[in-house]
Amino acid sequence: MTIQEKYRLHLKSLSDQLLTVQKPIRILDAIKWPRHLQASFLANGGKQLPTVDARFYDGLSLGFDPRNKYLELKELRDSVRRKLGRHDELGRILQETVNQYMVVIEMLRQRGQPDFLRYSQRLYGSASDHLRGDRKTLKELGTRLCDIFSLPGARHLVRPYPKEFEGEVAVAKLQGKLSHYFSEGTVQVKLSDGIVSDAAAGGDYIKLNSHARFSELDLQVLEVHEGWVHVGTTLNGRQQPYATWLSAGSPRITACQEGLAVLIETLTFSSFPDRAKRISDRVIAIDMAERGADFIEVFQHFVGQGTSELDAYKITQRVFRGGMVTGGACFTKDLSYVRGYVETVNFIRSAVLEGVPEILPMLFVGKVTLDDIPVLYQHYLEGLIAAPRYLPPMFRDLTGLYVWFGFASGMSVVDIGRVQQHFRQLFQRLPVADPIIAPVDIEID
Repeated sequence: MTIQEKYRLHLKSLSDQLLTVQKPIRILDAIKWPRHLQASFLANGGKQLPTVDARFYDGLSLGFDPRNKYLELKELRDSVRRKLGRHDELGRILQETVNQYMVVIEMLRQRGQPDFLRYSQRLYGSASDHLRGDRKTLKELGTRLCDIFSLPGARHLVRPYPKEFEGEVAVAKLQGKLSHYFSEGTVQVKLSDGIVSDAAAGGDYIKLNSHARFSELDLQVLEVHEGWVHVGTTLNGRQQPYATWLSAGSPRITACQEGLAVLIETLTFSSFPDRAKRISDRVIAIDMAERGADFIEVFQHFVGQGTSELDAYKITQRVFRGGMVTGGACFTKDLSYVRGYVETVNFIRSAVLEGVPEILPMLFVGKVTLDDIPVLYQHYLEGLIAAPRYLPPMFRDLTGLYVWFGFASGMSVVDIGRVQQHFRQLFQRLPVADPIIAPVDIEID
């Protein structure tokens, strides 16, 4: 057996071990709130904190023994170092993934306690973090995006999409969309009574909440966000001959996954201003919670800004799950949407400007971070990493994507402030249009 053959066998074996060890670790299941809390909170006028504390989480099973699972992961990390070497590039990615799951266990041990926030920030970051390669913080960007998507013009652009599909009808419509993108029978859409959000993706399936109703636009968002990106990258990772861990979604890949999903929504014109604002609102909610605001204060903040009580609850609940409703600890995962979108766009623009657009399909090779992609691309050229099978059309033929982001990069030199000032005089002559109520956003995890 050659050294290369031995290396590949070790890589495959260690990757498969990680898939087995991490399988019972389900973060969202470990911190989910029962549906009745929403009805109770809103019935009380949003004036009583939800009855969620450390004792509540103690009664919510993790599905594994945290101490034993931590030791399993530590042993696996040591094996990766020993068999692949401390400085091996693929081994480094594998070690970092193992380390992430070890931090996840520590975070879940702290459900409902102050240290939950510290571990969440290690995994997903903080609203005060700076964007990669930029001076702006996530909070600053979130505030700016909220302002943009709250402009009167945003309310004039979207026509109502009635939520006319539910149950098996919604399942059939989404199944048809996904069967066209994937091969027949590859991905299953099914109803679920056990999810709190409207929809959730698994490895080769998408669950729709049996209590939810969906519009045509909702189903289009689910098709590209959950289907093309989350399910597609999982299936591409499963087809890896050696680096099988690329099918596992540890927190280190969350920003790239969610950012890519939001980008695909944008490129396919599936998103809409109200949805974009909800994503930006989550950054503000996390910043408030990190600075000590309690559940009611965050909820009332969004109600005061004109958000419906139901939507305000959904935003706030996403941020406080796992943390402390009294303030001082929250779940920072939802920073990943804005952070990931901006950093993924900047990555694509940089690849275009640096003359290496051919690296971009690696975004879909599996569950990756942006820093992983050059390493994976190099090993793809060597035959160790398989090309992604499921790619959105704009990433299968990069010519249009190149032109799009080439123009976007070129236009960055334009002083938009001066341009806006020039056109403002023309726009001020226009009659004021009546706003159209935008569709309500769907909640997806």
